[in-house]
Amino acid sequence: MLHFSCDVCGKDLISGVSTRFVVKMEAFAAGDPAELTEEDTDPDHVEEMARLLNEQEETGEDSPTLLPACKKMRFDLCRSCYRKFLDDPLGREAAKLHFSEN
Repeated sequence: MLHFSCDVCGKDLISGVSTRFVVKMEAFAAGDPAELTEEDTDPDHVEEMARLLNEQEETGEDSPTLLPACKKMRFDLCRSCYRKFLDDPLGREAAKLHFSEN
């Protein structure tokens, strides 16, 4: 038998007892083909490598950070966390700082 738990709060999601919601997300770089220029289609690879090496030296990183072309994610959520996700899918409210009235 498969065991599921909420990926946000950790609550056990027991089959037949608690409702489990699945959230799937896909993140990728967006490109607008209407905005491509000649420079985009014919890059100077030597110049690009020089730029990357200079950037690497300035930041002190051993190697440049490469982002994946596409990232697919899947999350199991309980009813409460699913409701919170639908209200604030990007977590903007959680990122806000709330100060007391002192």
